[in-house]
Amino acid sequence: MKTSPRVLFDATSIPPSHGGVARFISGLLSGLEENGQFVDVVAKRQDIPALHDVAPGHTYLVAPAMVSRRGGRFLWEQTGLPALARRRRADVIYSPHYTFPLVTRARRVVTLHDATFFSSPDAHSRLKGVFFRSWIRWANAHADRLVAASRATADEVQRYVPHAQSTIDVGYLGVDPLVFTPPTPDAIAEARSEIGLAPEQPWIAFLGTIEPRKNIPALITAHASLREADPATPVLVLSGARGWDEAANDALDRNARLAVEQRPVIEAGYLPLALLSAFLGGSELVVYPSLGEGFGLPVLEAMSSGAAVLTTRRLSIPEVGGDAVAYAEPDAESLAAEMRALLDDPDHRAELAQSGLARSSRFTWSECAAVYSAAFADAGAGS
Repeated sequence: MKTSPRVLFDATSIPPSHGGVARFISGLLSGLEENGQFVDVVAKRQDIPALHDVAPGHTYLVAPAMVSRRGGRFLWEQTGLPALARRRRADVIYSPHYTFPLVTRARRVVTLHDATFFSSPDAHSRLKGVFFRSWIRWANAHADRLVAASRATADEVQRYVPHAQSTIDVGYLGVDPLVFTPPTPDAIAEARSEIGLAPEQPWIAFLGTIEPRKNIPALITAHASLREADPATPVLVLSGARGWDEAANDALDRNARLAVEQRPVIEAGYLPLALLSAFLGGSELVVYPSLGEGFGLPVLEAMSSGAAVLTTRRLSIPEVGGDAVAYAEPDAESLAAEMRALLDDPDHRAELAQSGLARSSRFTWSECAAVYSAAFADAGAGS
């Protein structure tokens, strides 16, 4: 009988915000455990309790304090991680976020979440683009197995990277229906209070980092045109950190200079994970006007939360949303027209919400983990 390889799972890339990367790592660990595969997990000390809560069956190892600094993490990844793999007798090192040890005796499996660094370089800062394009090329050249978050991402890697691997596995991300679930009225009231809205006040939701490819300036312009035509249009609430999108930041700065009660846009910042389903599912509409995604996790999480979703057909998003979401072109005029149509049609929003719930149930961490288990086995066997 073929034995499973011993896997060292490097979870040190979890960011302080515990955003999408953290949800991917914890979800994948829970899926592996559900499928009966247990791995060694190395992570920052402060991240281990949350990982252990969702997947207690794995063996957790504390990474040195230096990994909390970006430069320190990359140095340790190239030196300390291979040494740890030798001590743990790991057959495979799994790196869930692009970077990986360049020199090691262990086989390497690497996840590539996004290839818009090649296809849409202007959507990223110059430094970020150079960094991730380089690591994607190195992963293609040195990793034993590559796993992409969507078929669109795999296709883009094969289109833009010279001598791309002919086989790139696709492991769709999952969603935890116990976390992202249609919210109760009490949960919605709590989210509304956290945001700072009045009792019963409706809102339109966006979840994600405010960076150029999220297309926030077009969303703000579209929303402003709706408010101008109808002042009763719900406020737009953005949850997520500001990135390097100067146009969006300028618009939000102008918005912040208004009196609180006059602001058409509310920056909620990072909301606690426990409130995200109420933030999404309690909204009138979730709008995700992205110019391109490697997967589009907020779309899936909104669907699982019972929200009606309006998004775009760019790259991977139709793989996630299918016919269970509404689509617009990523320009302000199209976004405004589709937002108005949905706000004026509660029955259609309800239909989308039900379709989204049904479709989101197909995206499980167990299915995602099965792809990774096969990749670990193939890499461990040297295939």
